[in-house]
Formats: sequence, structure tokens, C-alpha cells
Amino acid sequence: MNMNPIPVPRAARGGGRTTLAILLAISCALLCASLLVNCTAAGILSRSASGRAVRVGLGEDEAPGFQEIHSSGSGDAKVVRIPFSGTILRTDGSDSIFSHADPVDQFIRKIRAARIDDAVEGLLLEIDSPGGAVSVIDEIHHEIVRFKESDPDRRIVVLVRDIAASGGYYIALPADAIVAQPTAIVGSIGVLMQTLNVQALADKLGIADVTVKSGKNKDLLNPLQPVSPEQMAILQRTVDATYDRFVGLVSAARGIPEKKLRGSIADGRIFDAADALANGLVDALGYREDALARLAELLDLEPGDLFVVTYKEKQTFLDALFAEMTSPVEHLGARAAARFSPRLLYLWQP
Repeated sequence: MNMNPIPVPRAARGGGRTTLAILLAISCALLCASLLVNCTAAGILSRSASGRAVRVGLGEDEAPGFQEIHSSGSGDAKVVRIPFSGTILRTDGSDSIFSHADPVDQFIRKIRAARIDDAVEGLLLEIDSPGGAVSVIDEIHHEIVRFKESDPDRRIVVLVRDIAASGGYYIALPADAIVAQPTAIVGSIGVLMQTLNVQALADKLGIADVTVKSGKNKDLLNPLQPVSPEQMAILQRTVDATYDRFVGLVSAARGIPEKKLRGSIADGRIFDAADALANGLVDALGYREDALARLAELLDLEPGDLFVVTYKEKQTFLDALFAEMTSPVEHLGARAAARFSPRLLYLWQP
């Protein structure tokens, strides 16, 4: 008996693989089309759900567009939950392989988006920050105040998750109430200007400074030159003026006399949550549900009346992937810049 297999034509042998490839291609095409439709629908729904009418003539900076994500609640009172975590320094990603959004700019744009949405009744700001650059922090504070002033019936509650120190506390000041988690750190009210002076090391290595300047104080904090008492006085006046602004805002927001602040609270020290409550820096201890309950109370509502959303930047899969890849490096770079670059800082920097 002939046991040799019957020959199969070449076309027949490859037909199964060809059919499988065609089916896979069709499946991928259908999947991509489905994703495209879903993303488009989500964008349309998020824009319509925002309650914000299209305003002719407004640009992206004036009316930022985000996708809205349902966070919690099923009521009718719309609240936006906006978290911020990390050092408050602008980073444009120009020193990175991949471009990505500046988290400070994103935070400000989210507050602005909530402000122009007439359906938004309140904000829950979740803060976890040791502070950062003075002017950036003041800009965030300004944007939060604008939200408050846009409608006298709107309310803001801040939830301190891990830390709200220095500038992290500064941006919490416009809130109608501050709730701190029981293990949080609060305080470090003060100003810092810090750099390194390597003149002694440079002298040992034979490194000479060559600086051409228009005036004797043009190179203040030159790391290769000693700082004169006159220059220290100039810098101290700048720090004192910035500190006075911080203390004044705390006093006005928290109802604490400036004399008491300067005496035993606003000397740069940090407080645990219980001590922060005892000193009037926060209003209550609790968690997210407690912060939302306080926000509902301020709005004269029940917690079940709230409909909480968060904002998500519209981005591609690659955008999200590259953001995750670069964010840890960016965070380290920001902290290094804060430590070694001579600038005014509302920053707790142990």
C-alpha cells in the first residue's frame, strides 16, 4: 500500500494563513473604527455634559477643553474634583526626549475650565505638595480666587492628602474650608532663597571667575564670588516682602492675627494634622468623603445631591505612555532646579 501523503497544491497550503491574515486585518480595522467612534462620542458627550455653551471667539487658553469623567455621586449639583501632586514648578518638557504637558499649566487650565462652566457649583481641590516657585504659586492662587469671584454661590473645599506645606498651603488659602487627612503635614509658612557657593572649592582648583557686569549687584549670588553684607541685605528685603504677603494672606483667610502668626506659627515649622487643626490652619480632619460632605454643607445640600466629575486631557495612547515615562524624571529635575537655582520659593525643603 502506498503510504505517501497526497500532495497539496502550494496555493491550498497557504490559503489558511491568507484567510487568517485577512480576518485579523478586518478585526483590527473594526476595532480601530470602534475606538474612533467611542472616543469621538466621549468627546461630544463630555463637551455637552459640561454645561458650557460654545463661546465664539474664545481660544483654548480662555476656554480649555477636557473630557469629563464621572467620579462619584448621582445628584444634580455639579462639582469638579481637581488633584495636584508634586513640586509646583513650571516644566515645559523642552529638556526631555518626549514633549508633555506642564502639570502646573494643566492644574490652572482645569480650574479655568471649571470657572467658565456655568453648571459647576463647587470645587474639591486635592493637594499633595511641599510648595515651589513663588510666582507660579501666586498665579494658581489667583486663578482659584477668580473661580470664587465668578459666582458668590460657588464654594471650594481643599483636601490635604499627604502634605500642604509652604506653597502647597498657600494655594489652599482661598478655600471655604480645608480638610486634612489625619496623617497629613501642614504649614511651613515662609520663604526660601537657596543656592550653593563654591568659591572656596574653585580657589583650590585654580578656577577663576570672569564676569562682565553693568553694576556691582548684577551678579547677586554668583557661586564663584563671596556674598557681601550689602548684597545679603538686598536679598533679605526681597524675601521679607514675599513673606509679608504670605502671612497677610494666611491672616485674612484663616482669621489669625498676624502677630500670632509671626510669633509661633509662621516661622517655617510644619504641623501634623491635629496641631494644624488646633492652630486654626485647617477646619477639620477627614478623608475625601468628609471633604465632599463639607462641600455639600457649604452649598446647603446633602452629600447625595452632588455629581462629582474630574477632568482628563484628551490625548492619544502614545501621549499617555510618554507622559508616564517622563514624569518621574521631570519631577526629579524640578526638585533639583528648586534646590540649586537661586529663586524665591514657597517650599518646604528638608
